[in-house]
Amino acid sequence: MASQSGPESGPESGTEPGSAIDPRTFRHVLGQFCTGITIITTVHEEAPVGFACQSFAALSLDPPLVLFCPTKVSRSWQAIEASGKFCVNVLHEKQKDVSARFGSKEPDKFSGIGWAPSKLGSPVINDTLAHIDCTVASVHDGGDHFVVFGAVHSLSEGSADERSRDEPKPRPLLFYRGEYTGIEPDKNSPAQWRDDLEAFLTTTTADTWL
Repeated sequence: MASQSGPESGPESGTEPGSAIDPRTFRHVLGQFCTGITIITTVHEEAPVGFACQSFAALSLDPPLVLFCPTKVSRSWQAIEASGKFCVNVLHEKQKDVSARFGSKEPDKFSGIGWAPSKLGSPVINDTLAHIDCTVASVHDGGDHFVVFGAVHSLSEGSADERSRDEPKPRPLLFYRGEYTGIEPDKNSPAQWRDDLEAFLTTTTADTWL
């Protein structure tokens, strides 16, 4: 369908200083970027707390840092800020129900959710792909969100003991254009054009991904 923009619009339309960006358009355009889904957890006042989070990323290898971005009105963030620690739980494709529960307004999001304490005491949700155990390193302003840097204390992939020997490792749960999606195994391909992917976090060159 043809664009309804005016004759002067183009790839950079709407970027003039002071121009308003429509929130719905912003969400739609940014929705073209596929993300994984995590559950960020902590324990506050002896109760487990957590929320579903797309805005999570690796930040640094040396020192090991990650980041996530909670809304400024998030009660879960208030609990994490108070506790000073959190655990990132990476969901797999069969955990849509976990994502939906932690993305809801349920008062007890952990009801029916199996978990165990991390080394720092934050909840590690059962059967997740991985977890990253952190303390809050710093907090930065990000408009209507905060940008939280986390210092990684320990991390682990999901245990192979949690599934049968013949069962393949589950694939990540992804979110794209407002819907859950996943990786199609027959469409996976190795990045043969670059054999140093493990170094891209620390190497700054013209073609660095981050």
